[in-house]
Formats: sequence, C-alpha cells, structure tokens
Amino acid sequence: MSSTQPSQPSQNPQTSQTSQSQVADSGSGVSADQSEVPGTLRNLAGITWRLLVLVAGLAVIVVIFGAIFPVVFALFFAMLVTAWTQPVMKLIHRVLPKVVSMILALFLIVSAIVAILYVVIRSSINEGPKLLTSLKSGLAELEDWLQKGPLQLSDEDLNTYLSEASSYGETAAKGIATNLLGSVDSLGTLVIAGSVFLFGVIFFLLQPEKIWNWFVGWLPKSVEEPVNVSGNIAWGAISGYTRGIVIIAFCDAVLVFIGLTILQVPLAPALSAVVFLGAFIPVIGAPIATFFAAVVALAERGPLIAVLVIVLTVIVGSFDGDVMQPLVMGKAVNLHPLAIIMAIAAGSIALGIVGALIAVPIAGAVYGVAKYLTGRDPDNAYPPTQPFVPVPDTP
Repeated sequence: MSSTQPSQPSQNPQTSQTSQSQVADSGSGVSADQSEVPGTLRNLAGITWRLLVLVAGLAVIVVIFGAIFPVVFALFFAMLVTAWTQPVMKLIHRVLPKVVSMILALFLIVSAIVAILYVVIRSSINEGPKLLTSLKSGLAELEDWLQKGPLQLSDEDLNTYLSEASSYGETAAKGIATNLLGSVDSLGTLVIAGSVFLFGVIFFLLQPEKIWNWFVGWLPKSVEEPVNVSGNIAWGAISGYTRGIVIIAFCDAVLVFIGLTILQVPLAPALSAVVFLGAFIPVIGAPIATFFAAVVALAERGPLIAVLVIVLTVIVGSFDGDVMQPLVMGKAVNLHPLAIIMAIAAGSIALGIVGALIAVPIAGAVYGVAKYLTGRDPDNAYPPTQPFVPVPDTP
C-alpha cells in the first residue's frame, strides 16, 4: 500500500528575491520612488531648501533693518563706543561708584578721540597743499613712465584708463554720499538716531547684564543657553576687533612715520595720518594709503626711494597681519585674509564706506557663532550641557 506525498509548491528564485526586497523596503519605510533617487541627491536637495529658507529669513531681517537703518546703525555704533569705554570704566570702578566711573571713562574716551582727530586734521590742513602738489607731480611722473616705459601706452589708451578710473571714483563718492544722506534724510531722523546712540551707550555701560538677561528671558527654555553663548561670542568678536583695530592702526602709522623719516620722504606726518585712517579697513586699507606715500616719494625723492617705500608697505603689511593682529585681537576675528577682503567688498557694495568699516567685526561675529552652532568651537560645547543662568547685575 503506497502513501502519497503532498506536492511542494515550486518557487521562482527571482520572484522570491523581489518579494523579499519589497518587504525590506516596506519595513524600512522607503518607497520605490525614493529608492530610485540617489542618496547624495536627496541630501543635497535637503541642504538646498534649508539654505533657501535661511537666506529668505536673512533677507527679511535685512529689509527690516534697512527700513530702520539709522536706529540700527546708532545702536551698533553705541556698541562700539561701549567696547572702547568698558575696560576703562571697569578700571575706574574699582575705586569710584559706577555712574561716576562711566562719566569719567566716557570723558577720557571722547577726549582721546578728539585729540586723535585734531592731530590728524591739523596735520592734513597744514601739509595738505604740499601733499596735493607732490601727488600731482608724482602722478605726472607715473603717467610719463607708463607712456615711455615697458608698457608703452599710447595717449589714447592712457586717457581711456584715466577717464575710467575718474568715473569709478566719482561713482563711488556719489554712492557713499547717497548712502549717508539717504540714511539721515531729515533733522528728525538725525535727532532720533543721536538719542538712540546716547541712551544706548549709557544703558549698555550701566546695565548690560540686565538688558541681556531680559532679552534671553523672552526666549524658549530650550534655546536660552545657545543664544546666550552665541551672544557672548558675537560680543567678544565685535569688542575685541573694535579695541584691537585702534592699536593696530596706531602701530601702522608709527611704523610708516619712522620708515618715511629714515628715507627722508617729505610730509611724513600727513602721510602717517592717512595710513592711520586707512588702517581701519583691514588688510587693504593701510597698503592703499601707503600708495600715496610712494607717489610722494617718487615726486620728491626719485624712483629708488619710491621702491623702498613700496618695500616698507610690504613689511608693515606683513607685520600687521602676522604679528599685530594675532597678538592684539587673538581669537576675536579669526578670519582668513581672503574672507576679510570678501567681507569688506560686500560691505562696501551694500553700505559704502560705512559698510567697509563695520563688515569685518560683523563677519567675525557671524563666523564665531557659526562655529559654535555647528559644534566646531573647542571652547564651547554644542548642544550645551548646562541650563542658562542669568548673570547678576553688578552694583
């Protein structure tokens, strides 16, 4: 008696693999359409739309700030004055009350600013006519060299280049004037901005902890500590740059004055004053200002001394970037020179000379905050492990 075996259903290996892959896809929550899109492309798309949202948010902030630009600039300038005054105030506050310390510190800072401006303006007025004469003579010699030297420029080419340079300078000057006059278009705006600046300096000096704690206290608990650390990093960059750039500009001017005196270039005080003002625009300001010294040296002392002045410019620029900035500013503005030049260019396009002056501290603050929020700051861990603790007001 024979027993019958139950027949085994035959399975197609390809069908089995397909069903298993479908089960795996359904189990992992990835649809068939998504599995056909490369992962790199999905990541790039995600990063792109997030960047677009971020840029849109920044554009809204820029539009809002542009509408109230005089007030924003007054507050920012109040922060700069606070950065200069705060160390002096803390020093005096060791022996005197807080209000008296603030008044004395502001008096000393304002006196120092007035004294520097007086020296610069007086030197420029006393030696201005001689400086213009020497510049014209030096530019004439430079023009003659361009025509008769290795370049062999024709009169037509030279006139074209000069007219283009003149047109560019006039356009830049008009743009600067338009930005300044457009921001302060009435006496009322000027009064409002001046009032905001004055009271901003007073309260930033007297109650900085109270103002900051009030601002952070309105935020959700989950972001209080990151915002607090970001604010401290940004303030450290702005205040460190603001204090350091004055020292660097002064050192650049002194070095140029000593070098021009050794080379016996006339008008050394006026040229040093130009370098001092130019040094407030990092990397490119002092070399551009020293170019005028080279032109004066060409007119008054000849080509050899002009070349030595150019060498002096390179030496001062190297000393500025390699020694002074790391020593004085430290980590306040830890930016590559190319990033500084790009920030200055963007600031100049947006706000003219004002933008060129404030671009670097703002870029340094943004870079420092970005390093912290992306977990690349070795001094501040992100996400924070400690909750936000309000800073007590100093008496």
